[in-house]
Amino acid sequence: MLPAAAFLILFLAYPLGLGVWLSFTDAKIGRPGVFIGIENYEWLWDDTVFWLSVFNTLLYTIVASIVKFAVGLYLALLLNENLPFKAMLRAIVLIPFIVPTVLSAIAFWWIYDAQFSIISWSLRHLGLITGNIDFLGDIWHARWAVIFANIWRGVPFVAITLLAGLQTVSPRSMKPPPSMRYALADFPPYHLPAADADYRRRYDVLGFVHLHRLPADLGADTRRPGECHATNGDAVVSARYSGGQLGEGAAISTAMIPFLLAAILLSWFGLQRRKWQQGEAND
Repeated sequence: MLPAAAFLILFLAYPLGLGVWLSFTDAKIGRPGVFIGIENYEWLWDDTVFWLSVFNTLLYTIVASIVKFAVGLYLALLLNENLPFKAMLRAIVLIPFIVPTVLSAIAFWWIYDAQFSIISWSLRHLGLITGNIDFLGDIWHARWAVIFANIWRGVPFVAITLLAGLQTVSPRSMKPPPSMRYALADFPPYHLPAADADYRRRYDVLGFVHLHRLPADLGADTRRPGECHATNGDAVVSARYSGGQLGEGAAISTAMIPFLLAAILLSWFGLQRRKWQQGEAND
């Protein structure tokens, strides 16, 4: 226990505590700064760029997490069946995840390029549009473009993780309950499993892990945080750390802690509710 505790304190607790302390100071690069109370947070409260980054972060995280879970779960159920070339299919599914992030960013930067986009080129030749789509210049186009890029990269990880969990689920629990069998009679044989409590706990924990990974960058483009698709991490790096304002940057970072605590409580209450429904004792 001692080595693990030392590791957690050194690499998790200490950086978090230092970040919280810095958020209450006017620290800059080259000098430690002095305590100024909640002045940084008062500045954030009135900063429209900060609230824009919060909105983009929540939109990015929630939409990407839901879609990754839905598509990843379907792929996991599909790959859990006895399919020909199953090992090869599993390896192919992992390709987006194992491609280096830099290469993925460059590829999507080209795919979304206002002049040379392969998507715009294809749609023009099909006669569906008359001009190129400005994916990264329009506010909502940019938001959905970077969300799709994250989904493409994250689905394999979710699929393989859920597939690993499915290996421990009894085949009998994969069958739908009698009340659903007639409704699913015409549906393909990849039903959502009526999994046991352990599997559902894994599902909840994995959901929280993906939900709390608020993105520090969007990969497809790098613009000023005041622009349409900046997230909380972009605001920290671009708006404050690059300008040497460590205190303000730390305040931006720690301002997301309430959202993480809300996600933790939501996950915990969900697990406790399922335990109560199954007659288990609370931990």
